[in-house]
Amino acid sequence: MSTTADPLAVLGSLPGVADSVDSVRKAVDRVYGHRVMRRRSNEVTSEAALRGARGSAALSGADWALEEVRRRSDFGSEGEPRTVGAALRLTAESGQLLSVWRQSPLRVLARLHLVAAGRDRPDESVGRPRLPGEPVAEPLIELPVPTADEVSGRLEGLAGLLIAGSDAPALVTAAVVHGELLALRPFGSYNGLVARAAERIVLVGSGLDPKSICPAEVGHAELGRAAYVAALEGYVSGTPEGMAAWIAHCGRALELGVRESTAVCEALQRGAA
Repeated sequence: MSTTADPLAVLGSLPGVADSVDSVRKAVDRVYGHRVMRRRSNEVTSEAALRGARGSAALSGADWALEEVRRRSDFGSEGEPRTVGAALRLTAESGQLLSVWRQSPLRVLARLHLVAAGRDRPDESVGRPRLPGEPVAEPLIELPVPTADEVSGRLEGLAGLLIAGSDAPALVTAAVVHGELLALRPFGSYNGLVARAAERIVLVGSGLDPKSICPAEVGHAELGRAAYVAALEGYVSGTPEGMAAWIAHCGRALELGVRESTAVCEALQRGAA
């Protein structure tokens, strides 16, 4: 990342990024202007949370039908049920961490990992960045894993940027947080779920999506794993073109999340008619 005073704002000025930012803002404004949002926004938020969790779990290898996620309550076992349960827990927890995020992003990331793992207390690997020699189990992402020392330095740098604040659009900041966490894979497990939950926190906390009705996770899943990994490779490359492509990918995912919630609004409106 750039060493200028506001590297996030620099990313926001890359070719094509402004168009993505503008398109996302217009889409978000449209769904917030839907008549259903005046009276039933809590229902839209709840449905968006469920669908977002389903999408995030799908990207981590548990691609369940929405109704299966809605129906099931047994998420304690290993494998796919545990992944879906972790995604649901993270979605529920994210909204409680906005104020802490502004002051201590690293504390929130540790909490998110703890919640994903489903532990009340951290063991020797849960709720903290991995140590030298500790393995990483992360479905889908097969990029080279940075060293523990690199992870520590880059996490501190990311936290510093977030605490200092930026003039960059929310989409840019959210995409960088998401991409950096996926690139680093700072924890031994659940990095993808944590990265997508952190993206959600940024989008809500920035004021772009204050009611959390635009589940970008839905769009990421809809665009598919191959496109997700290809866009992430662009981010990891560090080139302006690669970074812009990742931000644009996150923008498209968010617009698809908006489309999903617009369909929910329409369904609620038909039911109320």
